[in-house]
This record gives sequence, structure tokens and C-alpha cells, in this order.
Amino acid sequence: KYYRDRWEKIEQVQKIGEPGWQVAIIQADKLLDKALKERGFAGETMGDRLKSSHAGDKIWAAHKVRNRIAHESDVKLNAIVANQALRGFKQGLKNIGAL
Repeated sequence: KYYRDRWEKIEQVQKIGEPGWQVAIIQADKLLDKALKERGFAGETMGDRLKSSHAGDKIWAAHKVRNRIAHESDVKLNAIVANQALRGFKQGLKNIGAL
């Protein structure tokens, strides 16, 4: 229930456009990382935990978008990239049974 509720909030934030996309992606990344930790996937970093979970390419791509947002100063997203990233995070949450 916790993860479904948090995901619904992420989807609401996403609807406000580009600033919402960035916030939603960062929140989705954190939510997936929390789920990975709680389910005992090994690793010191999210990347390590993604490796131990055998995450697919779409999930890795989503995490890379998050990293661009977090580490680059002037990231511009479009709706396609934002939606693909959020679908990747959602799939990751489904794969480990959090959604």
C-alpha cells in the first residue's frame, strides 16, 4: 500500500509539466531505491543494487535520466523521455513486487 500511495503522488506531480517531470523522476528513483533496500538487494549505491536485482535496460535508462537531473545544471526533458523514465521506474517497482 505504501508504494502504491507514493506512486500515485508521483503520477500527480508528473502532470504539472517539465518541473514536475524532474521532481517525479527524482522521487521515483528514491522510491525504487527504498524498495530495493527493503527487499535486501546488495550494494552500497543504487547502481550496485540495480545490478544485484538484474534490472533491465529500461530501468537503467530511467536511473541515468535521474542522474542527469541530479548532476547536470541545465537539463531539459521532453514528455517522451520523462514518460519513458517513469515507466522504467514503475516496471522496476513491479519487478521486485513493490507495486
